[in-house]
Amino acid sequence: MISLKSFLLASCATALVSSAALAADPIKIGVIAEAQAVAGSSIAPAAQLAAEEINAKGGVDGRKIEIVVYDNHSSSAESVRAFQRAVSEDKVNAVIASYISEVVLALEPWAGRLKTLMITPGAASDVITQNIAKNYDQNKYTFHGYLTSTSLAGLVCDAAKDLLVEPYKMKTAVIMSEDAAWTTPLDAGYEKCLPEIGVKVVDHIRMSPDTTDFTPIFNKIEGLKPDVMITGISHVGTQPTVQWKSQQVPIPMFGISSQATNSTFWKDTNGAVEGVMFNAVSGPGVAVTPKTLPFVDAYQKKFGNIPSYAGYTSYDDVYMIADAIHRAGGTDPDKMVEAMEATDYVGTIGRVAFKPKGDPNPHALRTGKGYITGLMLQWQGGKQVNVWPKELAAGTVTWPSFIKLKAASN
Repeated sequence: MISLKSFLLASCATALVSSAALAADPIKIGVIAEAQAVAGSSIAPAAQLAAEEINAKGGVDGRKIEIVVYDNHSSSAESVRAFQRAVSEDKVNAVIASYISEVVLALEPWAGRLKTLMITPGAASDVITQNIAKNYDQNKYTFHGYLTSTSLAGLVCDAAKDLLVEPYKMKTAVIMSEDAAWTTPLDAGYEKCLPEIGVKVVDHIRMSPDTTDFTPIFNKIEGLKPDVMITGISHVGTQPTVQWKSQQVPIPMFGISSQATNSTFWKDTNGAVEGVMFNAVSGPGVAVTPKTLPFVDAYQKKFGNIPSYAGYTSYDDVYMIADAIHRAGGTDPDKMVEAMEATDYVGTIGRVAFKPKGDPNPHALRTGKGYITGLMLQWQGGKQVNVWPKELAAGTVTWPSFIKLKAASN
């Protein structure tokens, strides 16, 4: 017969073993990303780097973070299958997913159905957060870890005013965007904010992301003789940039070019990207916060290249998820959502906080002074040089020899 004392001792020992086992259970974060895409290739490595740093410091309340990676091959259908597997089979506690808006929009309902916190490090469509506003209880599990398209348009116009309108007196533009979910609100934002800075939109071209020959598009744009092309390109790859150079299109490219954020884009285009200016949340050599350059150095040392824009955000996302789990006291999904909503975190891209429930874009990043302001970088001599805002600029704007600015200076 077991004495009461022995029973209690055994029970305590069992409880301690169970508690230790529970504490040792890893926190699993699924990463669903485009491993072969230039803009998406940094997402998983950056997340892994963040996890390794957190684990080296003891993890989250004694629990290690485990990154589980799924290559979605840029497919919404494969992303959905990966999300289902991640939650149902691999038992992940949160998901970082994709730089493609169509993918995130396909996953958003599943995050609600499976009650799993999901954050995108790179998708931009305003519809993602508008869906949260329409049905908060269902879609509250989704967070926007990158800027919305409308916010991006506003930042591009702010930079255009300082870099193009004031010094070069540019007055006309053609909007050239790929036909995708993320560019619909982006282009609407451009059409609103460009006239506000004194730039007339003379045409608006939306092309298929599968376009391979940009010759007729550039011929049309050259015929219109705008001062600048305002871009919204991400999924079309290297072709528009390569053909812009090979065709010697005498009009600057300025705006959003997601793949140009990756350090390999110079090599990918054989230097054709020289002179292209693009919006980014961080850039090499730019100390947006005290965390920016140490992250870039660590990433480059480990992986041999500089991350794309979605690498910065993915890295921050892991830290924010870890912090939310700590503040939530565990991985209960509803408590994690509440903790994420209260995020106030200085990451590599600035001070990160989310817009609240009741906002037209809940769970979108706050932008503006004191939060995320963005940068404008230009490829110069094989390097990405930040040229805006002035207080963070590492250089000034330069132009390839084939760019003609006579019309702009009239």
